[in-house]
Amino acid sequence: MIPLFNVGKIALGSIKSAKMRSTLTVLGIVIGVAAVIANVSLGASFNQHFTNEVNNIGSNFIYIQGMQPKLFYDNQLKIVENTPGVSGVSPLKSQTAEVTYMSETKNIMVSGVGGAYDEVANTQLREGTFINDNDGYVAIIGHDIADEKFGRKISARNSIDITFRLGEDEKITKTFKVKGIIQNPENTMVQAYNDNEAVLIPIDVMNEILGEKDYGGVFAMADDPAAIQETSDEVDKRLARSFGISERGLEDKDSRPYMLVNQAEILKQTDMMAAALSSFLTAVALISLLVGSIGIMNIMLVSVTERTREIGVLKSLGFTGFDILFLFIIESILLGVFGGVLGGALGIAGAYSVETLLNLPVVFPLSL
Repeated sequence: MIPLFNVGKIALGSIKSAKMRSTLTVLGIVIGVAAVIANVSLGASFNQHFTNEVNNIGSNFIYIQGMQPKLFYDNQLKIVENTPGVSGVSPLKSQTAEVTYMSETKNIMVSGVGGAYDEVANTQLREGTFINDNDGYVAIIGHDIADEKFGRKISARNSIDITFRLGEDEKITKTFKVKGIIQNPENTMVQAYNDNEAVLIPIDVMNEILGEKDYGGVFAMADDPAAIQETSDEVDKRLARSFGISERGLEDKDSRPYMLVNQAEILKQTDMMAAALSSFLTAVALISLLVGSIGIMNIMLVSVTERTREIGVLKSLGFTGFDILFLFIIESILLGVFGGVLGGALGIAGAYSVETLLNLPVVFPLSL
């Protein structure tokens, strides 16, 4: 058997003698490997991004949204508040209203919230202080509202006018003093709505203006993040019973007039979405890699056909059939290694560039 070193030299010489053929073969492998690495990395990056989005809200939140109007009142709020394992509760109610600042009017989501909303919804302020249950006509405005929505920036202690709809033809306008501005949040993707583009006011003030007593939903916070599912289930059971749902009916989620979600459930859903996306991207990349591999096979078959004279010369020099086969195998391995190294570098660079451009976490799984 010919020494491996000599086989390597002959294989390299053969690759150099057919530069165009070798380049096209390596290119197929480069594209396939780069696609696999980039797509797997992007899938893992999106998965991490979704997880971070949920965790930015907090690891122990429970959100309950009424599926019909006039559903939640003080009784339901107390049921949630008195559930074992619940440490904080804030009612929530939203309406699109006309917000006016310096004679400029925009349609903006205005939400009435409780004094504990900043804690249970993990809302951070960049300026001012959050509303409390004893506040009157004060407002907390989102980052975009303060900086981009109007022609002039809004600061704490400025005043805004909010016009509410009381009916189809009746409206009422009230003046609110801006008490704080929300820090640009990183979790808008999974919030019930985007605080960054909302105006928050005390919910008692909002109900007083509207002449109502109900709430649109409830934000709650569990004591123990590890027991979030158990606490959520207990809240669900108590609320369902308050609406007259029987023990048997508790097993049917569709029988409830509200929707209840918690951090664990959202994480599970985002993990499923990310896994599906990652699988799709990997499948597409593997097809590219398969095409590249078939390209190597095809080129090697063509190479054998074109090099019959060279094979004859090698046999006349004493090369056995196994030596010649080994030579072609080493040649294909070298092409694969060149393509793999270049494709790996290109895939890492491409994934890093895209993840940085999209402001995603840079992730390269060990499975690569």
